[in-house]
Amino acid sequence: MGKLGGKDILAMQGRFHYYEGYSMKEVTFPIRVMYELGIETLFVSNAAGGMNPEFSIGDLMIITDHINLQPEHPLRGKNFPTGPRFPDMHETYDNNLISLADYIASEKNIKIQHGVYVGVQGPTFETPAEYRMYRMLGGDAVGMSTVPEVIVAHHCGIKTFGISIITDLGGFDVPVAVSHEEVQVAANAAQPLMTEIMREMIRRS
Repeated sequence: MGKLGGKDILAMQGRFHYYEGYSMKEVTFPIRVMYELGIETLFVSNAAGGMNPEFSIGDLMIITDHINLQPEHPLRGKNFPTGPRFPDMHETYDNNLISLADYIASEKNIKIQHGVYVGVQGPTFETPAEYRMYRMLGGDAVGMSTVPEVIVAHHCGIKTFGISIITDLGGFDVPVAVSHEEVQVAANAAQPLMTEIMREMIRRS
């Protein structure tokens, strides 16, 4: 906890994943804590596999929407009084924050992509056929996190901005093998640009 850009912030070092054996209640518990502490805006980031042929490894993709294919819904069970039983999911990712990020990226000459994030269970990386299926469903990138936290934040009335670092590519004519180490290398290379955008967004919002 501290200050960044003159704003009070709370930052997490990593996150909990469903594939690690945690329940969705446990995965999203930090968001509940953030809500109780008065957090009004959530920034989320992830490493993701790109399925859009316009993407390259190392690209930053602003998340404009998501497709939830994870096996357990984070709002399953008794409804928390932070939001309605059946929350509307339009503009889950705040349009004003997206516009601000676009403006800052343009100002700083940082290449930005936009797209739909597909949230899956993991921990296996996707097969070529799965990549193609997710692309046909409307996805641009796929990963194993983010969606549960965003759903709970939206249910709590917290504005959300999400960004994916494209760390590998799949679903194309030529198969591309991927390792966890390669994903980490690509993520580490793109992280300073993502950080620069987010830091400036916090200062200006």
